[in-house]
Amino acid sequence: MKTVRGSLPKALDRPDPAIRFYLFHGPDEAGSRALAGQLLKGLGNADKFVVLGQAVKTDPAALADEAGAMSLFGGKRAIWVEPAGDEIADGVEALLDAPACESSVIAIAGSLRKTSSLLKLAEAHPSALAHISYVPEGRDLDRLMVDLGREHGLRVSPDIARRIAASVAGNQAVASQELAKFALYLEADSSHPRDLDPETVDLLGGDSADADLMKLGDLALAGRMDALLEELARLPHGGSEAVPVLRALQRRLLMLAPLCARISRGERVDAVMTSMGKALFWKDRQLIERLLSTWPAERLAEVASRVSALERQIMLRPLDDQAALGEMLVGMARAANRGR
Repeated sequence: MKTVRGSLPKALDRPDPAIRFYLFHGPDEAGSRALAGQLLKGLGNADKFVVLGQAVKTDPAALADEAGAMSLFGGKRAIWVEPAGDEIADGVEALLDAPACESSVIAIAGSLRKTSSLLKLAEAHPSALAHISYVPEGRDLDRLMVDLGREHGLRVSPDIARRIAASVAGNQAVASQELAKFALYLEADSSHPRDLDPETVDLLGGDSADADLMKLGDLALAGRMDALLEELARLPHGGSEAVPVLRALQRRLLMLAPLCARISRGERVDAVMTSMGKALFWKDRQLIERLLSTWPAERLAEVASRVSALERQIMLRPLDDQAALGEMLVGMARAANRGR
């Protein structure tokens, strides 16, 4: 069934035992994941058991079998399917027709057409729940930043909420990372809330000191080789900027990933950009449009994997940080130019 306005909080915090399948879809995939995370808590802090959509397509009966199996350790668990689309419809139908179900199934999908077989099934069946997540804008986006801050023990003013929203292009996952960083610095939590002041955001925010660090990754992703080499040359010799640069790059990749996934499912770049609205900082619009036109979802995922691997290598064993960083960024720039 389709969620009714205002009914979602109760459905997530106190889930109906009769609901076996939850479909979170729509352009705001970060929002869908946040709602699914809230549902996990409502299901008794259930453990997430990840299943790939392609695996369900290959063996539709496996989804019902997995959901019907008893947990080996006796705790609550939920089957998490991502990425999800019409390829899992047969598996979901088998799940809904099964005589018993021990674990709820949660699917995270991007934008689905009205003719989607998965969407039609989830909206029509009484044992399924479907909810569409739109990218928040304006006051809704500001309110979301305030609510996320409260979860981390931070009191966030409207002005700072707008600043954070612009710096992360409205991405809830990235915003939560930023707010967790602020909370750690201020020693804030739900039992000891603190005001998030502009000075802390100036010091640690992704739109301040990290902006210069993110510039290196942006130049590499955009294939701007000459400018990238100039910026690399400006790094102080013997410095330790590699890990901060890599983490700034990871934040950019995290923001791009759901947008690239939408394009890989057939949406046009201009349509995706339009749907972002004011959630995307105006200074970044041209860059983001260029990156979305350059990097397919699968290549972006490969870049993310390599960035994470390099960070682990730098942190776990002696390595010429700047040389390794420069080599990887130059390789990214070359790949970007080949991809256009």
